[in-house]
Amino acid sequence: MKTFAISALLAATAAASPAAVEKRASITPVTVKGNAFFAGDKRFYIRGVDYQPGGSSDAKDPIADVSGCKRDIAEFKKLGINTIRVYTVDNTANHDECMNALAAAGIYLALDVNTPKYSLNRANPAPSYNGVYLQSIFATIDVFQKYSNTLLFFSGNEVINDDDTTPCAPYVKAVTRDMRQYIRSRGYRNVPVGYSAADVESNRYEMAAYMNCGTDDERSDFFAFNDYSWCDPSSYSTSGWDQKVAKFSNYSIPLFLSEYGCITNTRTFSGQAQALYGSKMTPVYSGGLVYEYSEEANQYGLVTIDGSTVTEKPDFAALKTEFSKASTPSGDGGYKSNGGASSCPADSSTWKLNKFQGSALPAIPEGAKQYMQKGAGAGPGLSGDGSQNAGGASSGTATPGSGAVASTAGGQTSSSAGAAAGGLRAYGAPGAQLHLAGVAPFIVTGVVFFGSLLGASLL
Repeated sequence: MKTFAISALLAATAAASPAAVEKRASITPVTVKGNAFFAGDKRFYIRGVDYQPGGSSDAKDPIADVSGCKRDIAEFKKLGINTIRVYTVDNTANHDECMNALAAAGIYLALDVNTPKYSLNRANPAPSYNGVYLQSIFATIDVFQKYSNTLLFFSGNEVINDDDTTPCAPYVKAVTRDMRQYIRSRGYRNVPVGYSAADVESNRYEMAAYMNCGTDDERSDFFAFNDYSWCDPSSYSTSGWDQKVAKFSNYSIPLFLSEYGCITNTRTFSGQAQALYGSKMTPVYSGGLVYEYSEEANQYGLVTIDGSTVTEKPDFAALKTEFSKASTPSGDGGYKSNGGASSCPADSSTWKLNKFQGSALPAIPEGAKQYMQKGAGAGPGLSGDGSQNAGGASSGTATPGSGAVASTAGGQTSSSAGAAAGGLRAYGAPGAQLHLAGVAPFIVTGVVFFGSLLGASLL
């Protein structure tokens, strides 16, 4: 009877959830070393597209849609990409089948953890940084940390999009700190955490330096920005990419383009990927993500989607051709293995932090501390009540180093847990600073109303 009951239970489980028992595809997790990503001992360059079918105005979870995901993986393989960025997921949904199919195709996921209802409010960030918000973010981490092809987590997207919204920066950085602390406290693999910034010329480098300054627990694992400055016909120097490479020459954490692909004039991508993955840029940059896969209201799509039918636009063929011409340098691409924190930028007319000066950050909200050891529990999904006015906001300033992890929920020390999971990042010798000579041109990529939402709503 016992044998029959167990067999029946296993059969019922398999029938009810075939994805749960499907053998997981093997793919090497990506780690951070110096200012680069590595898959094992091989330098990893992000070569991908931003993926949000339905667009920023219709928040959906594309990797919970198995048929849509598998339909689009066929197109991803044609492009030869290794990464997709997803802006919104439902942390109550099952993602096993799509994540496994992506891994089988050699594709990693760069994931934004925020949703429209659970995000920072750039107009008034302090109340929106609360325990309810962090619970949703941590629950998303719980869901995706188990997949070896989860490449990284974005703590926010374009929260600071002009000079007046720079007071949001301490809250963005605090969320990044809290996510990294949660990952280490729970004993998870050290999935890199960082920020996707708007390319605002007046504070672009201040934001980059700010996310890499302070104590080790406060620093991001990487920094990315959305860059639409290369508009065809253009070149490495005409676009100003050469100036950005020079400015970031001493930046000590991985840097990449979280969105690129200007549509002014005819978009041919001519020379863009060849420059991005060429030897002039790889010592500083680790690739990028083209905006965007599917045609939405802003007309940046590479394909149009109608049900199960995908139609490739001329942009798709142009990008496929450009990718085929863009080989990466042999060896490590000239990456920097060592580097310390950047200097925190001083207040100026275009960089104001108000209450939190220098490296000072808001303390984690009291209600969120429990999750470090107990776990976040079930997430609210996309239909929860929202967090921006939920109460329980941070009420103090953090002590430097407060985000460090002495032990994990499993009883390991932070160093032993990190070693078991693939290694903590090595900061190397202190004193390496972000190089800030010169100014590069840019194109403003648009406006989103609540920080870290659903990708740029491009004008």
